[in-house]
Amino acid sequence: MKLGALKALPVMKLLAIGEVALLARQHMTKLNPKERRRLWELIKIGRGRRGKLTQAERRELSELLAKAEPRLFLGEVADKLSPVHVPERFTRGRRS
Repeated sequence: MKLGALKALPVMKLLAIGEVALLARQHMTKLNPKERRRLWELIKIGRGRRGKLTQAERRELSELLAKAEPRLFLGEVADKLSPVHVPERFTRGRRS
């Protein structure tokens, strides 16, 4: 493995990449292995376009994504990388 590319990245950027990777892992482990496999299958089938999926597949994709909590993931990433605290209403939504 060449270390030249790693030496060019500042240490803080490497730490930030590591933090984001750990957060992504936490959110993906909310899905069991069968669900993760199915999520990747649906992503491959759709190739980035929901229109290529059937109605049932779209519903299944939405349910799997909701279980992984993407809004919370993005909020946590923003909170880790931001110099100021991100309010919880941005990550978890409004109170009901």
